[in-house]
Amino acid sequence: MNNLFNVYPINDITITKGIGSYVWDDNGVQYLDMYGGHAVISIGHTHPHWVQRIEDQLHKIAFYSNSIKIPLQEELAAKLCQISGKTDYQLFLCNSGAEANENAMKLASFHNGRKKIIAFKKSFHGRTSLAVAATDNQKIVAPVNETENIIFLPFNDEKALEKYFAENGKEISSVIIEGIQGVGGIRIADESFLQKIRSLCDKYGAIYIADSVQCGYGRSGKFFSHDYAGVDADIYTMAKGMGNGFPIGGVLISPKIEAKFGMLGTTFGGNHLACAAALAVLEVIEKENLIEQAKLRGTYLFNRLKSIDGIENLRGKGLMIGFDVPDALKDLRKNLLFNHHIFTGAANPNVIRLLPSLAIAKKQVDEFLDVLKEEIATLSTVVTES
Repeated sequence: MNNLFNVYPINDITITKGIGSYVWDDNGVQYLDMYGGHAVISIGHTHPHWVQRIEDQLHKIAFYSNSIKIPLQEELAAKLCQISGKTDYQLFLCNSGAEANENAMKLASFHNGRKKIIAFKKSFHGRTSLAVAATDNQKIVAPVNETENIIFLPFNDEKALEKYFAENGKEISSVIIEGIQGVGGIRIADESFLQKIRSLCDKYGAIYIADSVQCGYGRSGKFFSHDYAGVDADIYTMAKGMGNGFPIGGVLISPKIEAKFGMLGTTFGGNHLACAAALAVLEVIEKENLIEQAKLRGTYLFNRLKSIDGIENLRGKGLMIGFDVPDALKDLRKNLLFNHHIFTGAANPNVIRLLPSLAIAKKQVDEFLDVLKEEIATLSTVVTES
């Protein structure tokens, strides 16, 4: 009997080892990882510095609660603010992206005493109560999560945003937006749209929440993809790439929002091991110049993809890239995995997402591109013959 609660459609593959941008299954088969487990693997699987940082900490202490001083938290906050450029912001540590977004929306409401939250079509912000209510997917919103406090507006529609603020500005607590929608299919927020959010939030006293759970931590070629717009959000949320596989989330908070005892809390957030893992990630990002590498590798990958016939509507920034797959190539992602041993991601209805490690090598990008062209040619031949 399988006692697991069966909520995942699972590929019949058991991964037992990972190094860099490769993983191996229990039969010793090697796979190229162009997906990083939902953009989680930021510096490469089992990076030696990351492993050593966690192992060293494990020999000291793995956990104690937030009732005592944890200097690693302060070290992590300082390093994160330095590398992100948000030097006067404050950090609250938690365990996941959903939890980060949940806390961000609560913080905004605490700050201005309001209830209404603007989210956008095709958004994904997590599965906890308020985060899932702000997620544009009714299939995962339980009746108990439903609330009239979330308003979904069209993505990148400045006129609709201006109209809603003009009519309801005094009720709006926050605007939450992904700089690049991930689950929504790699949809990029226009720079002018993010600038409009900033100006409207300033005008009406609302809080701008930059959901950077998937599109942050250097993946876009800047630390936060929102930085392309040249504006600062009031709150940035983080998780996936933050721990390179070790569960950790964070909320980076503008100094204009005042902390008060008891307003937020967590048992496991900011524990010793999580901080060690997150510090290792930032240290590797800095030492190996991975944000710039993500930009360069992403530009190379994007430009090469442009020349491949068959794929449609190519878009993305850095190493967060998506393209549409026509019906004639509907088996492309499945065949890349089972025939060529390459992991990629998907988004409905027909999108392939590429979210490899920021440390991926050029030869691994070329390996993927060669196989992609080969498989598209094979599928196109089958369609033509049939």
